[in-house]
Amino acid sequence: MGKFEEYKPAMAMIGIQMCYAGVTLSARATMVNGLSPRVFILYRQAFATIFIFPFLYFSRGKPKISSLDLKSFSLIFLVSLVGITINQNLYLEGLYLASSAMGSAVGNIIPAITFLISFLAGYEKVNLRDKRGLAKIAGTILCVAGATSMTLLRGPKILNSESTLPVANAVLGDLKDQNMWLFGCLFLFSSTLCWSFWLTLQVPISAYYPDHLSLSAWMCLFGTIQCAVVTFFLEKDPNAWILHSYSEFATCLYAGVGASALSFTVQAWAISKRGPVFSALFNPLCTVIVTILAALFFQEEIYIGSLLGGLGVIMGLYIVLWGKAKDLMMNEEQRDSENDSDVKIHNEDFSNTKNCNRDLEDPLLSK
Repeated sequence: MGKFEEYKPAMAMIGIQMCYAGVTLSARATMVNGLSPRVFILYRQAFATIFIFPFLYFSRGKPKISSLDLKSFSLIFLVSLVGITINQNLYLEGLYLASSAMGSAVGNIIPAITFLISFLAGYEKVNLRDKRGLAKIAGTILCVAGATSMTLLRGPKILNSESTLPVANAVLGDLKDQNMWLFGCLFLFSSTLCWSFWLTLQVPISAYYPDHLSLSAWMCLFGTIQCAVVTFFLEKDPNAWILHSYSEFATCLYAGVGASALSFTVQAWAISKRGPVFSALFNPLCTVIVTILAALFFQEEIYIGSLLGGLGVIMGLYIVLWGKAKDLMMNEEQRDSENDSDVKIHNEDFSNTKNCNRDLEDPLLSK
């Protein structure tokens, strides 16, 4: 039983990455077959909102959702705009124009970009005289270089040079143009910047609004409203708002409940058990799953430049995480030393109190 409890966080993170991989593949297949990316995002956030508010109600036993003042409303509106509305629109447009493998692989540079933004914002410290501090910088550079090579250095094809299966033609269509690929990659990189900014903004907003479950619920609601406004202005065809098949409905429902609402709760639990570095270690797993499944079932083409760039991204990611591991160990040692100091002070106070009581009980003059 103890071993099972020990492996629970790892099993949860593997399940989350498989969920993300499923969303990436199913969303691209559905969009290429006609579903608008903006309509997909709108229904995804709507399903997430419909799911998370009842979950919040029943998990706490009463309708207890933290209220919003002007500052918290502004912060949550901002993070919803950056992390949900802009980020997901850019990501799904890039996913539509590029490929499923590219969409999942580019996400591996998020830890490195987040580290860079956090360093510039003063949340992250780097010691240039320490090898782990240098590893953070080297890993960040390697991630960016790998992501750039994935976009600009496609090279010859090494898998699926000619799509022969009918399912490949149905899913991929004629998206072979180099300019479309480049624009898709730029959209994907822009979405990673938005998501990295979103992660960095969690530091001030979590300090001001510490109720994380209510925060997630409000973000889903604001994201739904913002996505509805964006879709209203960009989608002129009323027919585009209609889900025409059960597969489109299932994809939106799966993405909303699994990838937007449920994964937040599971990932927050895993981070509380093992920390953020443990969670980030599983990000490349999504890339591996998507690349293999996309090549097998959708006949997506794999290029040498994309493969080498993806390997560089993953190597850079683990170098950054190796550099970050010492920071977490130092923080844990600092917390342990502070706890030991508090216990020591408490024992000294108790000992002094006991001595004072003994002195009061002893007579002033002994016979």
